[in-house]
Amino acid sequence: MASPAPLVASISHQMVALQTLQLLQQEWGWGDGPGDLGIPRDPDHVSAVPARRTGPRRARPGPGREEGVGGRGARNGGSGARPSSPEVEVVRGAEGGAELLPFPRGRGPCTLAQMAMRSALARVVDSTSELVSVEQTLLGPLQEERSFPIHLKDSVEFRNICSHLALQIQGQQFDRDLNAAHQCLKTIVKKLIQSLANLPSDAHVVACASLRQILQNLPDI
Repeated sequence: MASPAPLVASISHQMVALQTLQLLQQEWGWGDGPGDLGIPRDPDHVSAVPARRTGPRRARPGPGREEGVGGRGARNGGSGARPSSPEVEVVRGAEGGAELLPFPRGRGPCTLAQMAMRSALARVVDSTSELVSVEQTLLGPLQEERSFPIHLKDSVEFRNICSHLALQIQGQQFDRDLNAAHQCLKTIVKKLIQSLANLPSDAHVVACASLRQILQNLPDI
């Protein structure tokens, strides 16, 4: 009997990536509701992503207090003042971890670029969720019967890309990271199909069909 450990580890990395993206959707008001993995709506529950909160929160300055070096003035006055509703901020912990802060909502209708970005992010989230489901329900039992290659490093890279993506404010870097996540996810699915195609039996037919369906939902962007 083949060991399912590589597949289990791969799924674990993908689930961390999925939770990260789902939290990003919810923080920005882009999600329709909690995901299938039970992500809470409360932003204080960011700890659902293990790699995100590795240190204490940095205290926010009170009214009229300086935020620190770098030319930032008091929050409510001076040439360096920041608006009362800042865009997404990243709070870094003592060990370099990071957490999301709520993205401001109600700033008017989305632009076409924002709508395209929202659609692309939703496509990656949905496809990742489908991939995890296929791996758990179809590939897991198959791996116990017959060994096939699992490229763990691709799932690790996907998790890392999604973690970096979640730290970006909307912009060119966000778009690059989102495209990288999209392409990495496609690579994971393609390699799984190749691995299953080498099996001598027809037991993989259903799994391959499900994986090809995921690829169809991930057109080039």
